[in-house]
Order: sequence, then C-alpha cells, then structure tokens
Amino acid sequence: MELDIYEDKMGKTLSTLESEYTSIRAGRANPRILDKIQVDYYGSMSPLQSVANISVPEARMIQIQPWDSSLIKDIEKAILSSDLGLTPANDGKVIRLVFPELTEERRKELVKDVKKKGEAAKVAIRNIRRDANDEAKKAAKANEISEDEQKQTEDKIQKLTDKFIAQIDKAVESKSDEVLTV
Repeated sequence: MELDIYEDKMGKTLSTLESEYTSIRAGRANPRILDKIQVDYYGSMSPLQSVANISVPEARMIQIQPWDSSLIKDIEKAILSSDLGLTPANDGKVIRLVFPELTEERRKELVKDVKKKGEAAKVAIRNIRRDANDEAKKAAKANEISEDEQKQTEDKIQKLTDKFIAQIDKAVESKSDEVLTV
C-alpha cells in the first residue's frame, strides 16, 4: 500500500497552516499579509503584488507604490475591505500602512487564533490518518495484504502522523513566540 499520497496530503495541510500564519500580523510589517488582497485593475481582479511595488521602509510600515497612480483609490478600497484592520494613508503617489504597537490583550487574542488554526490542522492530519488506516483495513479484508502488513502499514501511518503533528506544534510555538515578542 502506497503511503506517499497520505504523506503528500499531510504536507499540504502543514503548508496551508504556514500560509495562514503569514497573514497574522505580529506588530511587525510583513508584506506577506497583503498576499490575498485583489485589486480591480481595468475590470479584472489582480493580486496587489502585480500592480504595485511593495516595500518595508521601517519595521512597522509597509509602503505600496502602484505602477499606475490611478490605482491608488482602488488599492485603498481593497485594503479597507480586507480583514487586515489597517487604515491606508496616501500622498497621491504611495500608500503607507502603519502597524500600531499591539496591546497585550490583542497579542493574547492572536495567540489563541494561532493555536486554534494549529488545532484545526492537527484534526485534518488525524482525518488523513483515519482515511489511510481505513484503506489498510479494506486491503486486509480483501486479502490484498496480510494482517502483519496491515499492522506495519498502520505503524508507518502513525509515525507519519506523529512527525506532522510535531511540525505543527513547532509552527504554533514559533508563531506564538513571534506574536508575543514586543
């Protein structure tokens, strides 16, 4: 029985969690939080990165310089309608996003969110494990593999699950530390 497809699914779950973590702002400016923002560019929705230059001139500021200055209003509208909780300021040429210092209370809320996302990823990993174990049981029932092979497969699946759960725990701990660092 091939375990590669299950390892692949678990890897994708971990990647999804890590990309969700990039959108959680930790008081420092990270241009990755703008990855999901789409701007109306001449009638079609385009990623913000493809219509503007994004830079981080200071630790708590992101600067967005559109290639076409007529896009400033559209970019501001896209940022305001996103769930970033940031208010853009523009001078006609560039848009600046200033990240306020996070309060202790807000940091704790963000850590709860980080842990909740981590727990959801663990549940997804366990569901993949269950699917893999079900597949092994079916194969054993259909006499495609022996009971010993089924047990070995289930052990391998459990080791794979443990490996990915440990990686998720590490990601949760790392992001929590980042959020709590003042």
